[in-house]
Amino acid sequence: MSFSRPNFSEATNTRLRLKDYSPFSGMCVTCLDGCPGYCEIGKSAIRGREYIYPKPYGKVTSGSQKDYPVDFSHFNINGTCVGAQGVAADPDVATFPNVDIELRLGNIKLRAPWFTTGLGSTFIARDNWEGVAIGSALFGTMVGVGENVCGVDPDAEFRNGKVIRSPEMERRIRLFKEWQRDGYGGVIVQENVEDSRFGTLEYVIEQLGVEFVEIKWGQGAKDIGGEIKLPDIRRAKQLKDRGYIVFPDPDDPVIQDLAEKGGIKEFERHSRLGMASLEGFLKRVEELRKRGAKYISLKTGAYRPKDLALALRSASEGKIDLLIVDGAGGGTGMSPWRMMNEWGIPTVYLEALTYNYAKLLAEKGKYVPAIAIAGGFTMEDHIFKGLALGAPYVKLVAMGRSTLTAAMVGKTIGSLIASGNIPKDYAEYGNQVEEIFTAVAEMKKILGSDWKKVPPAALGVYGYFDRLATGLKQFMAGARKFKLEYISRDDIFALTEEAAKVTGVPYVMDLDKEESLKILLG
Repeated sequence: MSFSRPNFSEATNTRLRLKDYSPFSGMCVTCLDGCPGYCEIGKSAIRGREYIYPKPYGKVTSGSQKDYPVDFSHFNINGTCVGAQGVAADPDVATFPNVDIELRLGNIKLRAPWFTTGLGSTFIARDNWEGVAIGSALFGTMVGVGENVCGVDPDAEFRNGKVIRSPEMERRIRLFKEWQRDGYGGVIVQENVEDSRFGTLEYVIEQLGVEFVEIKWGQGAKDIGGEIKLPDIRRAKQLKDRGYIVFPDPDDPVIQDLAEKGGIKEFERHSRLGMASLEGFLKRVEELRKRGAKYISLKTGAYRPKDLALALRSASEGKIDLLIVDGAGGGTGMSPWRMMNEWGIPTVYLEALTYNYAKLLAEKGKYVPAIAIAGGFTMEDHIFKGLALGAPYVKLVAMGRSTLTAAMVGKTIGSLIASGNIPKDYAEYGNQVEEIFTAVAEMKKILGSDWKKVPPAALGVYGYFDRLATGLKQFMAGARKFKLEYISRDDIFALTEEAAKVTGVPYVMDLDKEESLKILLG
């Protein structure tokens, strides 16, 4: 069985000449002299490193297409027809609309156990922030401003290497706060190596009133720092002058000449690799608290197990509020395509390790912060399984790509409604925003006539979150768990023996064996 498809993918706009190919190399079984080169090898021969990344760059989000041996589809959710936890075991009370999915993270109130994490300096995150932020604020969950936002902001101002003003960062925080209601949700601002040098977190805490900040060690989609592509040499030069790694070098006369002639149409901006340590982390946490941070999170990626252990130890000793563990297979931005598929520990495996490590710390009487699991989550069954697999330590699911999708689709359909070109999939519901978007009904209750100020992108996010909330409540009611605190590992079972071995979750044919015998035999 082959888990990968090397040498061709729609993500990189590459294909093969033949249908038959080598399962390991991905090359056509016969490579023809005279073929113009449709595959990744051929396209790379002409355009080189440009084909490391998904296309069209800055216009798409990407996620791994590798078929991992174990994923969340290899588990099912347990149901029962007996009793209820969290409400009275009464058919008139134990109904799915009565399931409570609200939770608190310290004093932060959340209407659901998920949030959107780390939307940084990529153009697709910038262009769709309005929908994500407003939709999240109205629904009552958190959203994360990711790495490099200040550093990439063309209008940002710096003094002695420190950011003193960033209109883009101000816009992002303002949009959420303007639409936040009843004190639910919040904004998390993240720092990477460059952000720490720029003083980004000090700026947002002291100047913009941000209370929740995040130290980033990495993410599940790649093993390197963040990257974007720049459309012209002037922007490339600006970011190089700010201290970023830029390739090709905009100061190189040969590159300048090729750029002028049109031979080079894009430049890459890369972040530096972080160097994590327990001592460095604890020092930074203390610095941020002294600056006024009320809540601190750590986001770590799909690194090797000993790095995950370091993250748990650091989070415990630093007494931070949230640890985000991001598994391989997700991805929102422009990670190198092969890296997104072939690097890192996939989410199920990483969450199983996280559970084991958190359990060990708890048994030793150590502090364990709330944990969020990330890495390819999209639907309500994923959320339930993610919470159950890591229970009682995993309190939240972090998403990125799916929220952006909801925002982008909402934005697109809003534009098509305005132009009168409504796709037939939606035209059956009407020809107005309030007829097509189901979120409008709730917006009218919340905002009255001001609902019209909500952009369609935000309506899309709210509608998507409402669907997740309803679906999650239904799964929880079926498991007879009417509050989040009652979700446990017992609420899922493994469909394969390999999934059971990886996670410690019971194999379906071993489930309830002793209890069943007692019931049968009395």
